[in-house]
Amino acid sequence: MTASETFLQHLSQSCGDDTFVRLTLSSPTGSRQPKRVQVRLVELKGQRHLSFTRKHERNDTQENLPVADGVAEVGRMLPRDYRSATLLTTAADWQLQCADGSEAKLIRHKPSTKASPTRAHDKDKPTLLGEPARRWLQALDIVYAQGRPKRNLAHKHAQIDRYAELLLHLLRDAGLEAGSGPLRIADVGCGKGHLTFAAWHVASHVLRREAEVLGVEARDDLVAAATRTAEGLGARGLRFATGDIADAALPELDALVALHACNTATDHAIRRGVEASVPLIVTAPCCHQEVRPQLQSPEPLAPALKHGLLAERMAEWATDALRALVLEWCGYRVKVVDATALPGKPAQPAA
Repeated sequence: MTASETFLQHLSQSCGDDTFVRLTLSSPTGSRQPKRVQVRLVELKGQRHLSFTRKHERNDTQENLPVADGVAEVGRMLPRDYRSATLLTTAADWQLQCADGSEAKLIRHKPSTKASPTRAHDKDKPTLLGEPARRWLQALDIVYAQGRPKRNLAHKHAQIDRYAELLLHLLRDAGLEAGSGPLRIADVGCGKGHLTFAAWHVASHVLRREAEVLGVEARDDLVAAATRTAEGLGARGLRFATGDIADAALPELDALVALHACNTATDHAIRRGVEASVPLIVTAPCCHQEVRPQLQSPEPLAPALKHGLLAERMAEWATDALRALVLEWCGYRVKVVDATALPGKPAQPAA
């Protein structure tokens, strides 16, 4: 294996085991080449990319490539475009020298840093999932011990952060930011409880209120796992129970949350909230199966609704429009927002 091939192998390995720090290509072979190229490892839409910044005389250009393509691009540039490359990792620093007319040399140095940089493509923005959230995010296997999202889970981390942001806004808008008693929230159909933990975090650590947060889920194994995690963290005021959205025993509530409750389960959640006069109802509907078979195709919509995809979208629109109207008729002030960032589902309205 040549020195260049070994260098590329170290580059690929450092991207895979998260030891990559920085890569710099220098000593261009011609005047038309950028003076140097700096490469970072970044997360884009939940996938690792190599981000190339080419330093020209008067401006910089940037290109993001999936890791495999990025490593191949570095291989093409060495030694054709650049005679020198330096790869910094937390395990070792590697210097490749490609002198004209002689075999390339690879030199290993002690690592100049032991800390991996952030993989965020842009500058960090303010987040609700700061230090107080690290313990429960780590317990749910979403972040590393240092708080950085695990590989392929950056998108989920961003979705949970977006949900916390939306919930905080809605709680404040409903006048629930402050109060003399505990803030009581039920998350029905909570699944693994990721967003239930987020609701508890918003109530306890962001609003700094005493919280009583209940996650309700029909699957016993998920309830047991979430309960063990909550108890292991000592999450005061957070508990999970087995039950169905339609008839689960619910305490008096300030907010009822039902995210991605399939088909008519969303309607059951709305009914439960309305019947109990819960001040805030938060839903993110999915699986609109009830209206679709009943949808007719009157003129002038018939030519469009003959297409299954458009008929499906019309059924979703009609279902959620009716839900919004029912809530308004019951006296609620309804907001329909884009819930694209909520975990694991396509864009749906949240009321």
